[in-house]
Amino acid sequence: MLKKCSKKGGILVLENIFKLKERKTDAKTEVIAGFTTFITMAYIIFVNPSILSTTGLDKQAVFFATCIGAAVGTLIMALYANLPFALAPGMGLNAFFTYTVCLQMKYTPQQALAAVFISGIIFIIITLMGLRQAIIRSIPISLKHAMTAGIGLFISFIGFINAGIVVIDSGTKLPKFGDFTSAFKPLTSNPSINQQILTSRGAVLALIGLLLIGVLIAKRVKGAIIIGIVITTLLSFIAKLVDISKFTFSLNSFRLKAFNFDFKGLFAAQTHDKGFVALFLSLFAVVLTFTLIDMFDNIGTLVGLADKAGMLDEKGDIPNMDRALMADAFATTIGAILGTSTVTTYIESAAGIEEGGRTGLTSLVTGILFILALVIAPFIGLVPSQATAPALIAVGVMMISSIKKIDFNDFEEALPAFLTIVIMPFTYSIANGISAGIIFYVLVKLLRGKAKEVHPITYILAILFILRFMVIAH
Repeated sequence: MLKKCSKKGGILVLENIFKLKERKTDAKTEVIAGFTTFITMAYIIFVNPSILSTTGLDKQAVFFATCIGAAVGTLIMALYANLPFALAPGMGLNAFFTYTVCLQMKYTPQQALAAVFISGIIFIIITLMGLRQAIIRSIPISLKHAMTAGIGLFISFIGFINAGIVVIDSGTKLPKFGDFTSAFKPLTSNPSINQQILTSRGAVLALIGLLLIGVLIAKRVKGAIIIGIVITTLLSFIAKLVDISKFTFSLNSFRLKAFNFDFKGLFAAQTHDKGFVALFLSLFAVVLTFTLIDMFDNIGTLVGLADKAGMLDEKGDIPNMDRALMADAFATTIGAILGTSTVTTYIESAAGIEEGGRTGLTSLVTGILFILALVIAPFIGLVPSQATAPALIAVGVMMISSIKKIDFNDFEEALPAFLTIVIMPFTYSIANGISAGIIFYVLVKLLRGKAKEVHPITYILAILFILRFMVIAH
């Protein structure tokens, strides 16, 4: 009797908090949906540390920041916005953080985290002021789709490089296929030969992982990417890419490095001896790119997920839209404090929605599962880059599908969009691609006598990006 009363009381509490009947769902459906969403996007807890640790950040600390940042952001979405959307450090944004801001622009990871924190504060301010719609409207839709496609191509390229499937030729300095011929040779007593064999094995293993993930996704297996990462990691033990004998379980793996900021260095870096203008334009490019990518990706994801869930009203608006955006903005700020790149809403939330998730109870379950995932922290170092590289390539395939939405028959739209897409991987910089696309969009419209079609904010962005290319070496 007490158990029945307790169960009914618990369901009543959930009903009052999440409005289950109003959204035509129930607790069981929401729990299953939350678990499904987590399984679908859990790959990020392996991929994000792999990417960000390239900058010198502690891999275990990034793992903790990834799990806690995802949990906090998702719980805010659950309890504040009551929407079935999960958040985690964004793919593409983590690549921009690592390969453009840190490795190319030479910011330290502590300075980059400070920039992410600033972008989160900006997102909060413009959300409170209602300016986000004006900024979103200022960028043409073709460039928004191009940004997504370009980032997809960029992170796929990184995946190929990390896997050893593509290498840079020492003579021509151009990309070429890696070595696959040594993969099946036995290891020797010669360290240099062994390195060549292991590199070749890693490339072949990554191809196997990519094929596995591709087949699982094609068969619509939930959690295809995380399954692929786990199986490829296990195969890496057999291939001796990871020396499992050196693994020791240690509580030192459970660590978090919060408030890992260097604001002083951020505001002193990248001047190139050219003073304040160079400093401003460099910071402008970094912070604006973080903010723009997060904003556009977030808006597009929210609308797409709400549409899939049948939650859009007659005007196409999302219930609790302001709260959803604020949840995303706070999640970015909190994620930076914890020590990870921009936290944003995940399109993988669609998996939970397909299972019937319609309320914040779905995201509540997902958030709790991210917290529980912390227990695998000691094992994160066993996952080689060859196991996470196929995930980057697979996610890139999904992102580049946005290219279908660009009208390549209209060259006014096609040229800037094309430059946005290709310059990202060709210059190893997401910021360069966005800058080139906006500049050429404005110039083409001006020379075609269509100046009025360009939003005033886009003109300002184009001018600042032109100044950036003139003042700062790339």
